[in-house]
Amino acid sequence: MTVLTGRRIMLRSLAATDFAAWQDVRRRNNDWLTPWEPARNPNLPDVVESGEAFAMRCSARERERQLGTGFGFGIFVPEVPGARRADRFCGEINLSSVQRGPFQSAYVGYWIDQGQAGNGYMPEAVVLVARFAFEQVHLHRIQVSIIPRNLRSRRVVEKLKLRDEGVAQRYLEINGVWEDHIRYALTIEEWRDRRDELTREWLT
Repeated sequence: MTVLTGRRIMLRSLAATDFAAWQDVRRRNNDWLTPWEPARNPNLPDVVESGEAFAMRCSARERERQLGTGFGFGIFVPEVPGARRADRFCGEINLSSVQRGPFQSAYVGYWIDQGQAGNGYMPEAVVLVARFAFEQVHLHRIQVSIIPRNLRSRRVVEKLKLRDEGVAQRYLEINGVWEDHIRYALTIEEWRDRRDELTREWLT
């Protein structure tokens, strides 16, 4: 299991035993998250309501990790602000579709409990994943794609000053609609130039 530790948060792979906490957060945040996510396939079990489906999802993520094609993390924060132990589940961040060869790139996606938004946890998580992507997975580039009107998600990458590569039209099918996305990227060259700055601001 890969565990990444920041200033206040911990990232680790989710396991079947996390289902109750994950289900609680997803149920409470359905209206907050649904507009920004792909529609659920009605022919598949609802992972929010089925512990078995959630366990299968965790197993699939573990296989991706073993193959080096994807790395999924739950985001854990302190139960009490300021406490040292980060054990309250509040969201996810994923390094997905890892491609090798001449591309050496992957995509970063994330979501967080509405009640935890605005605390700076997500920029911290993105910096942790960037460090992992460049220094452990040895990628050359990571990309975050965001629907233009999703201002809260855009605020995360803007805080980190990730490079805006422009709008990809009708890029992904989200909640049944082909949506434009702004592509933000960071390369290893940029990471090397900014690593000390980002680490000092968000991780130490």
